[in-house]
Amino acid sequence: MSNIFSFCGNIGRDAEVRFLPSGQAVLNVTVANTTGFGDKQATQWVRVVLWGKRAEGSLKDYLKKGQQIFVSGELTTSTYKKNDGTDGFALEVNANILDLVGKKSDNPQPQPAPVQSYAPPPQPAYVPPHEAYRQSVAAHNAQQQDHDIPF
Repeated sequence: MSNIFSFCGNIGRDAEVRFLPSGQAVLNVTVANTTGFGDKQATQWVRVVLWGKRAEGSLKDYLKKGQQIFVSGELTTSTYKKNDGTDGFALEVNANILDLVGKKSDNPQPQPAPVQSYAPPPQPAYVPPHEAYRQSVAAHNAQQQDHDIPF
């Protein structure tokens, strides 16, 4: 059986990375998912979790409040006690895919490091063999003339 939940939403709070005692990294971000239309519109808050190497990278620098993202992963639910004593219900996705979808206009994204481009060394212009030989002889003769000068 497959348990895949995919959705788009806006980040409600900047992403946080923490490390478990075992050293494994965990990235947490809360995403608002709005469904319905007009007065039937409802917003669900979904906690999104990334584990391991994917949580350690620079992705957290891009997961800022208001950024729209696409998430796909395994959905889990849990209950908890709210401050007022009532039971709360939480959705959590262990993300397999997390993509940036839209731009965040009031908070510029970090600029990626410039990519070093490789340019091959310039190739010398093609010189026909007979011309190369003539240039070589001329250079040799010029050197010989310098040695013949007595001063």
